[in-house]
Amino acid sequence: MNVLLVYAHPEPRSLNGSLRDFTVQRLESAGHTVQVSDLYAMQWKASLDAQDSLAKQPGERFDPALDSKHAFENGLQSKDIEREQEKLMWADAVILQFPLWWFTMPAILKGWVERVYAYGFAYGVGEHSDARWGERYGEGKLAGKRAMLMVTTGGWESHYSPRGINGPIDDVLFPIQHGILYYPGFDVLPPFVIYQTSRIDEKNYPQVRDALGQRLDDLWKTKPIPFRPQNRGAYTIPELTLRADIEPEKVGFAAHVE
Repeated sequence: MNVLLVYAHPEPRSLNGSLRDFTVQRLESAGHTVQVSDLYAMQWKASLDAQDSLAKQPGERFDPALDSKHAFENGLQSKDIEREQEKLMWADAVILQFPLWWFTMPAILKGWVERVYAYGFAYGVGEHSDARWGERYGEGKLAGKRAMLMVTTGGWESHYSPRGINGPIDDVLFPIQHGILYYPGFDVLPPFVIYQTSRIDEKNYPQVRDALGQRLDDLWKTKPIPFRPQNRGAYTIPELTLRADIEPEKVGFAAHVE
């Protein structure tokens, strides 16, 4: 299988750096082919702007969605965007690896999403009618591929528990897992989260490494998070709200998981 690891940490000698190297070795030793997009090493341009279209003329008004659509449809995207889209289409599975900074991914990784997820590639796909509302949330160009988050955080696991001060980790990661990965079609696996990173030393690192190794070994066996597909009857269209008869007691993020 082909695996794309999108890696966002500025220090290669960090815990994340060690886990990245281990991930590549483990997957390759199992016979998989791995590509790594090391965003800091690549000096990835994080800002979505007019320079992302090769056809944009100086002084023209920049429209992020329409300019992205025109560039994608006409082969006018900047080459760095094209290369990352090609990697996504090549991959059978994608791993996003990053430290949790201020309750989300680092800005450089968010910028990767904003630029690579072009109109016509990751959104704005499919028919919009009374029966369907685009190919998204379970459909789309990336449907059939698997995705997983590998996340490190300095907080304790209890801080991210159902009653923890930071909120449940599933809620914290919901905008990424549901909104960035499930939206364009990925089957999203439960995240691999490492807590209390400052306390991981040579003595307890092997335990973390081995747990990650098992998750990587099971990459094609693990059941995805059962997010509700948009176009298969659970949601009213075009309102895109859950039908009143579907678990009416559930609200918020949890309502969108079967």
